[in-house]
Order: sequence, then C-alpha cells, then structure tokens
Amino acid sequence: MHEPTRTSTPQPARYGDPILYPTTVQQPLTLPAELPPGVEMVTLPGGYRTLAYTHQPSPAVNAPASQPIPAWAKTTALLAPTVGGGIAAAGFGISYAAPGLIAMTEALWAAIALIAAGTLAPLLLRTTRGTGRGAAPVQHVTQHISASGMFGRATGTINNR
Repeated sequence: MHEPTRTSTPQPARYGDPILYPTTVQQPLTLPAELPPGVEMVTLPGGYRTLAYTHQPSPAVNAPASQPIPAWAKTTALLAPTVGGGIAAAGFGISYAAPGLIAMTEALWAAIALIAAGTLAPLLLRTTRGTGRGAAPVQHVTQHISASGMFGRATGTINNR
C-alpha cells in the first residue's frame, strides 16, 4: 500500500560529516486524508516534495437575490410610451390645425379692428366736426306721424329747429 517512511533527497557533500549530516533522512508519511485544511503536498522545483500551506480559492460571491420590481417603476415604464404617443399625436394634430389657427387669428384681428373702428369713429367725427369750417349749429329734426286703421293713410309734419 504505502511506505510509512520515505527517503529524502541527499544533502550536498559540503556539509561534510556523515554522522552529523546523514545522506538519507527518514520522514513519516502522512495520508492525504490526515492533512488539515489548507495544507497540501507540493513538489518543489528541485523535485523535493513537502507539505505547504496553500491559498484556498475564495468562494464565488453569489449574485444578490433578484428583488421584485417596485410598482412605481412598472407604472413609469408603462406610462412612458403612452405619454410619448400623446405628445406625438398632439404635434401631429397641431401641424394639421396650424393653417386653420392662422386663419382664425387673422379673423380675430379683423374683428378687433372692426370693433375698434366702430367705437373710435364717432369720437373722431365729433372732435373734427367743430374745427376747420367754423362751428355749424346743431339741427334737431322732429317728426310726428299718425295713421288710423289698419290700411289708413299716414300723415305727418317735420319741424326743423
């Protein structure tokens, strides 16, 4: 099965005394099951095998558990295309309505000009009538009209004062 001891590599001759430095050293052999965690049998570059501490690979960091998507994020994600579509539809509608809106604004300006002319014309006529040719007297015309019956003939008088 296995040898309880094994022969180590010989020491170099420079150590001299074979009694103090024997050429072979017997070491007890340990089974791989008896090794503590983090200790392994390694082979060094010179061919010598020995026990050494090794770095244990760090356990893989587990990915964080997936968390449910919050309700506000779902709502925002669902509303984004709706809002974008509404803005696009509004722009499309405005582009078609623009000629009509321009015509309506021109008509509105014309109506404002008509109202302004209707209110300002009498004021301008009153102020300019008295100047230039001399002041003319204001004339009052009075009419009296009377008729009798449904098909009666109307008669009347006109008084100039």
